[in-house]
Amino acid sequence: MKTLKNFDIICFDCDSTLSRIEGIDECANAVGLGEEMAKLTNAAMNGEMALEAVYQKRLDLIRPNKAAITAVADLYISEMVDGVKEVFEALQTHQKQIHIISGGLRQAILPLAKVLKIPEENVHAVDVFFDTDGEYHNYNQDSPLARTGGKADICQKISLDTQKMILIGDGKTDLEAQQVGVKVIGFGGVARRELVEKQADFYISDHSLKSVLDYIL
Repeated sequence: MKTLKNFDIICFDCDSTLSRIEGIDECANAVGLGEEMAKLTNAAMNGEMALEAVYQKRLDLIRPNKAAITAVADLYISEMVDGVKEVFEALQTHQKQIHIISGGLRQAILPLAKVLKIPEENVHAVDVFFDTDGEYHNYNQDSPLARTGGKADICQKISLDTQKMILIGDGKTDLEAQQVGVKVIGFGGVARRELVEKQADFYISDHSLKSVLDYIL
């Protein structure tokens, strides 16, 4: 097996990579819009539509409140992909810098990050805002992660010229990191996408995330 070694920074997508769910689709399910939103999510992750073309549309329709975000946060943890804890423990033992880079909602991802012992400043996702009653108000429309090319921008921001970075994810937005010299391992253990399988530097179809350790440690 050809291996990838000596990476200083290891980054992970969240939805369909660290957890078996797509957070925004779960919010949609709660308001009866699951099928419609799942189609939009798949279109973006398969590269059929630009992320910015679907991001605001989804949130304007779903309008997730604080209770919905809490429910999704619980699901992220309960639906964690097999092997995630072992992978993070191994990387932390080797003193690797770990980041989560996701187009999901940050408040829903933070509890999972806490379980995995990832500091909040290493969680890059889209903030959502609520009114005083806890109802949906807006999201951070300036976040690069709500548009095409955002993951490449985040990778470039957190990496130094002397550091090597790799990103593990399942979707087209993860492939964008290649634009700034980041290696990408496609993870097909939850959602297998032909575009990612063809274009990722390496591709894993195992249901357990532990397979990535064969490549990077």
